[in-house]
Amino acid sequence: MKYRLSLPLSLLAAVLLSGGITLLALWCQPNSFRGLLSGFLRQPLLIVLNALPIGLLVLAAAALFRNVFFGAALVNLAAGALSIANRVKIEVRDEPVFPRDFALLKEVGSALESYDIRFPVPQIAAVVLVTAALLALGALVGCEPFPVKSLRGWVGSLLGFAAGFAALTGLIFTLYASRDLYQSFHVSNAEYVPAVFNDLGFPYAFCHHFTTYLVDRPEGFSRAEAEGWETGDLPGQGKAVSVVMVMNEAFSDITDADVFSFSEEDDPLPNLHALREDPHALSGHVIVPGFAGGTANTEFDVLTGMQTNALSASTTSAMRVVNRNLDSLFRVFGNDGYETSFFHPGDNWFYNRENVYRWFGAEETRFVGDMEAPEYKGRWVTDDYAAGLIEEDFEQAEGPLFHFTTTIQNHMSYTADKYGPDYDFPPTGVPGLSEEVETLLNVYVEGLRDADAMLGRLWNYFNTREEPMVLVYWGDHLPYLGNDMLGYKQLGLDVAPGPEGQENLAAYQTPFVIWANAAAAEALDWENAVEALDLKETVSACFLGAAVLELTGRGEESPWFSFLNQLRRELPVVQKTVCQLPDGSMTEELGPEQQDLLQKWRRWSYYKLQYKEVP
Repeated sequence: MKYRLSLPLSLLAAVLLSGGITLLALWCQPNSFRGLLSGFLRQPLLIVLNALPIGLLVLAAAALFRNVFFGAALVNLAAGALSIANRVKIEVRDEPVFPRDFALLKEVGSALESYDIRFPVPQIAAVVLVTAALLALGALVGCEPFPVKSLRGWVGSLLGFAAGFAALTGLIFTLYASRDLYQSFHVSNAEYVPAVFNDLGFPYAFCHHFTTYLVDRPEGFSRAEAEGWETGDLPGQGKAVSVVMVMNEAFSDITDADVFSFSEEDDPLPNLHALREDPHALSGHVIVPGFAGGTANTEFDVLTGMQTNALSASTTSAMRVVNRNLDSLFRVFGNDGYETSFFHPGDNWFYNRENVYRWFGAEETRFVGDMEAPEYKGRWVTDDYAAGLIEEDFEQAEGPLFHFTTTIQNHMSYTADKYGPDYDFPPTGVPGLSEEVETLLNVYVEGLRDADAMLGRLWNYFNTREEPMVLVYWGDHLPYLGNDMLGYKQLGLDVAPGPEGQENLAAYQTPFVIWANAAAAEALDWENAVEALDLKETVSACFLGAAVLELTGRGEESPWFSFLNQLRRELPVVQKTVCQLPDGSMTEELGPEQQDLLQKWRRWSYYKLQYKEVP
């Protein structure tokens, strides 16, 4: 005879089973289970946040099956499978499982073939055995009928399931969506997403990320229409000129402002100023996605031609949005037979670069862990060392090279001990600054000098080479100089981002220079190529890569990048809701043709991110 639990006992069983399932899911994580529980005891709210979604799912499934053990068996299997998948993904790709991964289930088969996966047999066995035990208990122990007779049938089951699921959905978009709550907990490394998942618990972190890294579907999007835009690739038209692109951390020309009075001898940017006057140089400013941060977003914009700020109405991380092969500069040059490489003297997990650059199509990636005897100045690898790696990569290339480096030396914070306790920073000589701002500025400008020296070293090196090459050098964002724009206010520089619709481009403006050595200038017919390029002094970062393709004769190789150059000529700067026209004026009011171009750009970007299959 089947034993039946009363409603109070069924609810108690649901609570206890939810706790057990939560513990099993946490045990499946790749980090120390004992260390995790120790952290939870110091931050007990994490216990609730991890158990609550599982508890609601158990209640919902119990109502559906009218048996708490059957419901718990289903939830245990699902939670255990997700937690094990998270463990495997972290171990093989150094990236946790996100809700958006459900859209990539068809790619799991190819992923399994691409990696040497060691499945966690004890964890898999535990999940399977517990699920089987719960099913057996469900067969032996039932639940008494619901007291309300009209709710005992399938209608009541569906209503109960819907109520539990609705409650969880509401929490995901309110409590679990809270960034402030998520960031309030202590974690071992806030910048390393797998560590955050491990420290906060997979169930909580997974639920939080339902509302992060969003990509909005543009109004009027048609997949069939976007597919039609993807025709007409014509590789092989460009000139065989190597291209080296260097995005230097926090590189800016704020020291050119009138408030500074550097002499020719102590100018922090002598090479930038000299290179701007070179007859084979093209210079100006790029408008980057963010102020005082967001390095990877600028990388994404330059390399893909998409724009971080247009992906979602909410703040997003472009690199975290990427989860599939994408068209990029690496692929255009690679299709022309170039060797392609990306170097970054930082950790490979930062901004998920290890995976993203593989999806971008870079043949070789090299991070600090792959570099031999890296040289440091304080905490970060020096720009001079990075320059040496670029020269080495160029010399080892057997043919034309497309190379991209993101530096790190001048990364914040700009504290007095950045380069060691006894480092003597040359003063910037600006009177009337507070001690805090003077320190920030002195430390930042020291890094700026090294960034400019890197530019000078590369300029001199490539000037001696007989192989044709083009150097592109720019900054990822302005430096952070204190809370509430403190440093900029004391310098009298108006770089506050401004409210929506009144964007201050000065907040996003960094210098760029494109230079060709003598052999490249001859191969490209430099003067005529620059005139035809029609590149304005100020241009959005998302158009910089496309401009380089056109400059090297590849303007028509890719329909996507060809379209970007068309858009650039109509709207050189697009920054959130404002645009800069070719005459330099700013506007929010665009004509019908310009609006159509913007809409096409955003719809096409969405198609590439969500649907296009790139081999």
